[in-house]
Amino acid sequence: MPFSALFNRPPGPAISAQLRRILRGVSRSFHLSIQLLPPALQSPVAIGYLLARATDTVADTTALPIAQRHVLLDLLTQSIADTTRSSEQIEKLTGLTQAFAAQQTDPQERALMQALPQCLPLLHSLGQDDQRSVRLVLSHITHGQQLDMTRFGPGLHALQTEAELAEYTWLVAGCVGEFWTELCGRHLPGYSLLPQQEMVQIGRSYGMGLQRLNILRDAGADLEGGRCYWPMETLAKAGLTPAMLAQTAQTSQTAPTHHAHTLKALSPLFNEGLDRTQAHLADGMRYALALKPLRLRLASALPALIGARTVALLRQAGPAALNQRVKMPRQEVRSLLWRIALGRGTAAVLEREFLRAAGKPLP
Repeated sequence: MPFSALFNRPPGPAISAQLRRILRGVSRSFHLSIQLLPPALQSPVAIGYLLARATDTVADTTALPIAQRHVLLDLLTQSIADTTRSSEQIEKLTGLTQAFAAQQTDPQERALMQALPQCLPLLHSLGQDDQRSVRLVLSHITHGQQLDMTRFGPGLHALQTEAELAEYTWLVAGCVGEFWTELCGRHLPGYSLLPQQEMVQIGRSYGMGLQRLNILRDAGADLEGGRCYWPMETLAKAGLTPAMLAQTAQTSQTAPTHHAHTLKALSPLFNEGLDRTQAHLADGMRYALALKPLRLRLASALPALIGARTVALLRQAGPAALNQRVKMPRQEVRSLLWRIALGRGTAAVLEREFLRAAGKPLP
């Protein structure tokens, strides 16, 4: 089989063609990593991702009343944790998710919510140990999402401290790095060049970095939705408030002098956030380069490579990214995949691509 054909392998047999299409629709890049995973890991990762993406859709649909979202997220959390598959609970969940899906404006998220009743039985198709792992990671993720909805009620609100930000990034993403590592240790003995505990630690850091990147990339949209992830204590040191950032995110035309002042004051915080994110992503590449199986190495490296390029694009845009949608163009992603394929995915090739993505000199 040609090396490039690895990118075209679908998730394992437990994932239907319909759910594979939904997976591609709700994740432009992560579904590539799932396709590259060794077969034993594909189903638990794909099922866990789809369920987490569904709960995230519930938490983030700010156009709907928060009480309605709390009810549905609570029921989803209970249904994921339930090992008995209560028919009454399934029937109730199906009715609520279908009504919720009808109110989604994004067609991909609507399709995901409509297919959710099919995702839950897939969880029960996994082995007992994998079921426990998926349920544990989803319990952390949904706890983070519930905290998010509680902290960001109607109006504009911000996190209070850096500790809250660290807690949030671990709950919704750092724990995923731990979950991924746990699955590898279970299904792929001897998979890593580093000790398991060290892989857990840098896997956690990697996940937290990917979430920090999401926060920086989506800061403008989050501010418009009333959510500020820059903690109040951090903003206060720079003479900023969430309201100042929200005004800048809405428009840079109505009061250019005021917005220029805000962007200038935000610049050090923005760059500091990018520096910290890049350090987390470097842990991610260290994680990937320690992996022995080729497909696992590629699957783990891709988010770090795309993330490093996104960090570089955000640096180019600066704080003005609050008014822009910054992402790695599809053509660049395809070129990256071809270069990796031609280089047969060696550690040296991946390390060079990480430097290239970050805009650093190549050796």
